[in-house]
Amino acid sequence: MLAAYPVHDAGGLSTSLSAAAWVDLVEPSAAECADFEKTSGLRVPAKEELSEIAATSRLHCEKDALYMTAPLIFAGNNEPWIFTPTGFVLSKKVLLTVRYAHPDGFAPALRELDGQVQPMLAYVRILEQMVGHLADLLETTSLDLDDASHVIFRASGRWRLSRETKMLRRLMIRTGRTSERMTRLHYTLVCLDRMTKFTADRAHEWIGPDNSSRLQSVSSDIASLVQFTEALVSRVQLLQDAATGIINIDQNDVMKVLTIASVAGIPPVLVVGIYGMNFKYMPEYDWSFGYPYALAMIVLTTLVPLLWFKWKDWI
Repeated sequence: MLAAYPVHDAGGLSTSLSAAAWVDLVEPSAAECADFEKTSGLRVPAKEELSEIAATSRLHCEKDALYMTAPLIFAGNNEPWIFTPTGFVLSKKVLLTVRYAHPDGFAPALRELDGQVQPMLAYVRILEQMVGHLADLLETTSLDLDDASHVIFRASGRWRLSRETKMLRRLMIRTGRTSERMTRLHYTLVCLDRMTKFTADRAHEWIGPDNSSRLQSVSSDIASLVQFTEALVSRVQLLQDAATGIINIDQNDVMKVLTIASVAGIPPVLVVGIYGMNFKYMPEYDWSFGYPYALAMIVLTTLVPLLWFKWKDWI
């Protein structure tokens, strides 16, 4: 699909591709790419080119135009965050965006431009909207980690062991998914920051002071979001370590109880084994209090290990 947004002037809105200041190609066909290339003289990046990871492939100049790509994030409701490789071709006369999904940031940028479409202004506005969208995702993720922290550090120990272990395991999966999201978001922010600095460096002669100032603001916002993302990644690691530690402590408590029970059960079993032997001459068989004596020995040999464990403060 090809959408062309022309410059708004006194003559009104133009519908000609040659008069467009911003051309947005969404899953473009070969014919649409050919039409743009013929009209503008600029090359449309291929889909495979948008997925390149080398910095020289992501950022370079051709015919006084800046060719840039970035893996933007598509975050649907309760769906995995996926990268949507997006290409930007910026020149003095036109901005070309090439994408194969609908990441947030493009539609709000168009609404805020309100017909005042200029290549550099549209490009800066898209960056601002993308950074703002990523900031919203970070805020949502931070609140999610607040809930996870409450469960781990305040709510643990209120349920039975089996229920608590299942809850903590689900929580570890959730925080692991959050860690993966933060990694993707961090990579997107780094790529956007490189684009911002590349544009300010290579197009400083014609972007204008206002756009230059806005690019600096975008770069500053990205720097703060990168720091916040790194803090969230560290927090995710802390929560996962805490959940793992609590699960291990609970399992160790179970093993401790079983160990104490087995140790405390050995002496009475020994007593029962001795008096259960069928030898002909055993003095205790002739005692009138032999049976109570054996029961008392069983109880005593059970209590002594338990009292010793209690004295050692092991239980």
